Amino acid sequence: MNTREVLERLQRGYITLERAEQLLKMDFLENIGGHTIFDHAREARRGIPEIIFGERKSPEVVAEIVTRVMADRDVVLVSRASHEHLDRMMRTELKDHVRYVPEARMIVIDKRPERERKGRIGIITAGSSDRGVAEEARAVAESMGVEVLVSYDVGVAALHRLLTPLQDMIDKGVDCLIVVAGMEGALPTVVSGLVDVPVIGVPTSVGYGHGGGGQAALMGMLQTCSPGLSVVNIDNGVAAGATAALICRRCNRDKG
Repeated sequence: MNTREVLERLQRGYITLERAEQLLKMDFLENIGGHTIFDHAREARRGIPEIIFGERKSPEVVAEIVTRVMADRDVVLVSRASHEHLDRMMRTELKDHVRYVPEARMIVIDKRPERERKGRIGIITAGSSDRGVAEEARAVAESMGVEVLVSYDVGVAALHRLLTPLQDMIDKGVDCLIVVAGMEGALPTVVSGLVDVPVIGVPTSVGYGHGGGGQAALMGMLQTCSPGLSVVNIDNGVAAGATAALICRRCNRDKG
């Protein structure tokens, strides 16, 4: 919950005054099960839904964290989630609100009804092998109430594939673009040189031999000669999706 959502829940009587005060405090921490120190105020400060990194956490630990924090919020995401994590979540009282995004390896637990999305971003991938990272970014951005347009497998190996979907996204008024690429990571620089909106480059661990694992793509994006391109870490669709959604929501804060 962000600050407004905390106040709305208080106004509607969903939470007590004391609970609202706790949620808005900078230091409201809770020890969950002796294994996790959870910051309840982080979402209110940042406007980003809680995202639990599932990798190397047991299904039981993930389920315990999710169940506890969903007591007074409407959405939580689990990244790098396995089918074992999903199976365990489907045995909780939250099962009717659980959705799995297999390509992103992400579990979305969302109690909210369908709502109108405010603002729009575009996500482009160089190759189909980059799709999983793109879908991770998409899941995060959509959970933050942003409409997402996608176009996959339009990289520099056949650059003419890019022009039509890119023009379509610009014509539809995207506030930000996420461009995901492995190998040499050239596509984000190309896109950044063609558009007048912020571009977030996401290097992926797709590649051969020296510079494989995303290092060449990361260094190539960091060395871009196109101002306006920002870069997140290798395979970090979560950061890209959250950052793009924050930009988009800021652009549309006075609309509707």
